[in-house]
Amino acid sequence: MLTIITRVRLRSDASEHWDEVMHRRVETAKDCRGWVAAQVLKGRDDRLARVIVGVWESVEDWAAWHDDPTFRATRQELGGEEDGPGESTWYETLELRPGR
Repeated sequence: MLTIITRVRLRSDASEHWDEVMHRRVETAKDCRGWVAAQVLKGRDDRLARVIVGVWESVEDWAAWHDDPTFRATRQELGGEEDGPGESTWYETLELRPGR
C-alpha cells in the first residue's frame, strides 16, 4: 500500500467551492480499483491550507483514477482556485490501523 500526500493553498475566495468539489472527487475515488482511504484536511492555523491524504494499493491504481470522467471534470473545476501549484509526496505504508 502507498500513501500520497498533497499540500495546496487556496485563493482567499475559493475555499467553500474547492471543498465541495474535492468532496465529490473523493466520493468518486471510493469506487475505483485500488482505493483504500482518503482524508481532506483544512489547516487549523492557516484556513486556506489543505492537505489531501490518499491511500492506494498501487501508484498504477491512483494513476488510472485520473482517467475517471468525474476526476477530469473536478480537475477543470478546481483550475485556478489554488494559490500556486500543489506539492505531492508518495510514502510507503508501514502500518494502517482502522479506528475504533
